[in-house]
Amino acid sequence: MPDTALPADTASRVLTVSESAAKRVAFLIEQEGNPALMLRLTVSGGGCSGFQYGFGFDASAGEDDHVFEKDGTRVVTDDASLDLLAGATLDYVEDLMGASFQIKNPNATASCGCGNSFAV
Repeated sequence: MPDTALPADTASRVLTVSESAAKRVAFLIEQEGNPALMLRLTVSGGGCSGFQYGFGFDASAGEDDHVFEKDGTRVVTDDASLDLLAGATLDYVEDLMGASFQIKNPNATASCGCGNSFAV
């Protein structure tokens, strides 16, 4: 994502993609064999804490979608999900427990142990 200033009303409606997340998404897209794909990140009701994150691939963005880019890798989210993701960072972490995408969401007041659901 370019280092440009955003208008005050949109400054907090940003999803940051870490370098490690961008590399992993790029690898997964390469495995799919379709360079037009983007990682779609959604938030829906459910999970043990109230809301849950969803991940999938999408080849197009709709009118109410927002696309965030890091090192040529694109992550897309819809407007309603962005309300709950504003200011969050998508990261990819590899440690002794395994490897996973993690979302560091400043809007979450609580989350479950697995990190896939949260409350606001």
